[in-house]
Amino acid sequence: MKDNAIKIKRPELRRYLVPINTAATQQMFTDCLVIGSGVAGLRAAIEAAASGCEVMLVCKKQLQDSNTWNAQGGIASVLGSDDSFESHIKDTLATGCGICNKDTVEQVISNGPMLVKELLEWGAEFDKNSSGSISITFEGGHSHARVAHALGDNTGKAIAAALINKVKQYENITIIENYFAIDLITNDAGVCIGVIGKNSKRTNEIIWAKTTILATGGAGRLFRETTNPDVATGDGLAMAARAGAVLRDMEFMQFHPTTLYIAGASRALITETLRGEGAILLDTNHHAFMAEYHKDAELAPRDVVSRAILEQMLKTGSTHVFLDVRHFNKEFFAKRFPLINELLESFDIDISKDLIPVRPSAHYMVGGVKTDSLARTNIPHFLACGEAASTGLHGANRLGSNSLLEGLVYGKIAGQTASQQAKKTVKTAGPPKFRYDIPLSDRSRLDTEDVLNSLRSLMWRNVGITRMAKPLAEAQEIISFWQRYVLDKVFDNPTGWECQNMLTVCLLMAKAAELRTESRGVHFRNDFPKTDDVKFKTHLEFE
Repeated sequence: MKDNAIKIKRPELRRYLVPINTAATQQMFTDCLVIGSGVAGLRAAIEAAASGCEVMLVCKKQLQDSNTWNAQGGIASVLGSDDSFESHIKDTLATGCGICNKDTVEQVISNGPMLVKELLEWGAEFDKNSSGSISITFEGGHSHARVAHALGDNTGKAIAAALINKVKQYENITIIENYFAIDLITNDAGVCIGVIGKNSKRTNEIIWAKTTILATGGAGRLFRETTNPDVATGDGLAMAARAGAVLRDMEFMQFHPTTLYIAGASRALITETLRGEGAILLDTNHHAFMAEYHKDAELAPRDVVSRAILEQMLKTGSTHVFLDVRHFNKEFFAKRFPLINELLESFDIDISKDLIPVRPSAHYMVGGVKTDSLARTNIPHFLACGEAASTGLHGANRLGSNSLLEGLVYGKIAGQTASQQAKKTVKTAGPPKFRYDIPLSDRSRLDTEDVLNSLRSLMWRNVGITRMAKPLAEAQEIISFWQRYVLDKVFDNPTGWECQNMLTVCLLMAKAAELRTESRGVHFRNDFPKTDDVKFKTHLEFE
């Protein structure tokens, strides 16, 4: 597919969220800076360190606070004797609804088995079958069993733990936890030269880096209903936008069909693998409805299942539907899905006789910072990988369990590219002198907690699973109003910066969703329900 993307002028953004004065700010230096501790960031750090670079890996909270650590289902790769790269590629392209980059798809999928086996060698506790090989299962959209899982439904934790252990074996990787990366710093030539952030001692600190890799993960916390942990507030996307990076496919947010719905409790993911193992979706009248929406019923792609559940909820006037696993062997369930089993038991749900109440929630950011096949962005010496990046793998909808795979492949690529760039970068005589001042705002200050709660509800209501022109325009109007009273301020705490970042990303998402007047993949317009290949078989890019 040619890169004939529709270009959108990005809204004017203040360049930095905080004043910068290098003369009065603590500074550190490294060859390669990695921002984020999910699968992509960890794998990037390992690769850059293995190439001989001094690496700093910073993360917003603890190393374990990532979407990767929380991932349940598995990692998709061609591991079965009856499977093939061609089949996995075909499934990925079909799910991506016409706008995947075929070269990227082939690149990621062909590298999958090797990197999964590498994880196994590094201690990832993948579940095995009776023959001793990695156990694989089905998920929606896959034509073959190819989803490898670990510790039952604790795949992400097993993968992250193995990578963290590997990272800690490298003396040339410095891990810095509780570091909130506020902004990328660019020089007069537009080259990324580092980042300013707040460290664990609550003081601002600059990290100068020859190359910087963004691996900050997703943005599910933009929505009231989400599977994502608290850290997933889209900070990396906003940071990249302020620095001038091209952001692509911001309208494509994937909603996971099944999260546990208990009034008053936070949403918890109920892995898609349950449906791969035979779970049935029932509405509140105990009617199995999925066959009415798609030939693959429960194994249809996620966007189809999410919309089907939403429509069935509207038809029955209910807040949820049910997953039926009463036909599962109870001992098998407890062993295969220990995390979910423990969760359900905590709510006194007995899977042998009770139905599991579920509804969709925001899950995965398909769009992100545009990269090429070497993980490079349009900003020199600034790379991106993982959920924060838009590599072209997913198109308009991510195939289940392709995300951990992408993180592994592009994490490795980003680490390789970064190390090569760092080695070619001439060391400067001393730290750059840099100053940026922000005038004091005379506008009223809004309560950021109130704005955040209202913003998440607005996004869920107006920019959610199904969309229409008027609510999308209304969302932009309201977000723009909040921005006038929030983006002009200088904060000294993560809540304030997260609010500024979320307002920035939400406006881009609502704008892109309004401009794509068709339905494709995870983006569904009630007022434009058909796919328009003439106008929109391409990407939308903010530049």
